[in-house]
Amino acid sequence: MLELRRAAYDAVLDHARADAPREACGALLGRRDGDEVIATTARRVPNVAEASRVTYELDPEATLAVFDEAAATGREVVGFYHSHPAGPAHMSDTDRERASWPGYVYVLASLAARPPILDAWTWTGERFEPEAVRLGNK
Repeated sequence: MLELRRAAYDAVLDHARADAPREACGALLGRRDGDEVIATTARRVPNVAEASRVTYELDPEATLAVFDEAAATGREVVGFYHSHPAGPAHMSDTDRERASWPGYVYVLASLAARPPILDAWTWTGERFEPEAVRLGNK
């Protein structure tokens, strides 16, 4: 289960809209509580992919800075997000081929849907497992 706090939810959608037609990407900070992941903050990370309209690649230095921020503030990186400005509301074959953080939540913002859809999966190291998403008010 992923609890996505309202501020993080809004930040992911704002970033996805601002970067369209390119894919937006970033990291989610928060904490884990047993099987529940609580994402309180979304941090933008530049998409350094050459074909940024159809794929994403997190900037390594900016990603490391987010991990440093999490450690300095008593939080942890609990997942990542990216957008599909015109693509499907599910993880693509490319997303599966490039996933590299087992045990982390991956949030996808699909702007093609009206209203936009935010869904989540956990990467097992072999496949994406769907996660229930609850919107938190805090």
